[in-house]
Amino acid sequence: MRLGVSARTITCWELGLQAPSSGDVAALCRVFGVGPEFFEPQLEGLPVASGLPHFRSYRAGTQVAYRQAQAYVQVTQDLVRTLRDYVDFPALHLPDISADPELAESIVPQMAAQQVRHEWGLGDGPIAHVLRAVEDHGICAVFAPFEHASLDAHSVFSGEVPLIVLNPTKGDYYRQRFDVAHELGHLVMHPDAEPGNKVIEAQADAFASELLAPSEVLHDELPTRIDGAGKVMLKELKERWGVSMKVLLDKAYALGRLTEEGYREGLKSLSRNGWELLEPGAISGVEEPSLIPHALELLGDVGVGPEEVRERSRVPQSYFKVMTARCPLLPVRA
Repeated sequence: MRLGVSARTITCWELGLQAPSSGDVAALCRVFGVGPEFFEPQLEGLPVASGLPHFRSYRAGTQVAYRQAQAYVQVTQDLVRTLRDYVDFPALHLPDISADPELAESIVPQMAAQQVRHEWGLGDGPIAHVLRAVEDHGICAVFAPFEHASLDAHSVFSGEVPLIVLNPTKGDYYRQRFDVAHELGHLVMHPDAEPGNKVIEAQADAFASELLAPSEVLHDELPTRIDGAGKVMLKELKERWGVSMKVLLDKAYALGRLTEEGYREGLKSLSRNGWELLEPGAISGVEEPSLIPHALELLGDVGVGPEEVRERSRVPQSYFKVMTARCPLLPVRA
């Protein structure tokens, strides 16, 4: 172990049963790329997350992975708080439309998505850049470190700036847009709900589907059969609306455009082509967050460098590089 201490000792530190020596603190600083002040208690009165991050499933990763992800959320909050001391972030604009976390059949997700489109001035057509729309309305987004790739996108209603953390390895434009819309659904409908509930995950999916592909607009354009012409229609709609064919199949079935038999045939077609996880698409790159990188650029223009910001926010160097990047930072293959 790089620290030269046992796992038992580290557990005692985490539980407050034992304090690290000055030598241990120095070793921790070297490993994490931080100063000793990083391990000092935070000042009282600083805003913190109002709840746990919304993870899709608590079975997807280990408890260690979830604890690491929560720590990353906390230090990202620290960075955002520091940046807001210097730079004006967009004002937070989120409709307040709570959904009952126990109600499986609900029209609230569709209503909430329609309300977001209305209040954000998105019209009823395709959303050109979902991530930019989210950031323009006061929500911050960052990529997760590669080490957290076992976890899907997640979100937290943190302090004054809600946060969306994106999976760094998904690499799929269409699925990432759905992830962003899904997490936005949690922020709109579930700010106080217990994360991980299957019902609220289904509600967030319904919100994302309606936000990205409004039912009333798409109803007559969706195929009624999954034949050659139907598949062409799905591919064209996928590119126009920036959503996966799977989302469109689900919507066509939910709106009664496809029978159950037709829907099953559509799913089988995706499976036969190996497209359950990665469909073909014309756009290869993912949408990139810009709120934090742009804030750093503005500060650089007035002589405040990134290292000064990092030290003030007490963020480890490795995390700082990730959360200030416009694209995911992945290991270089030999």
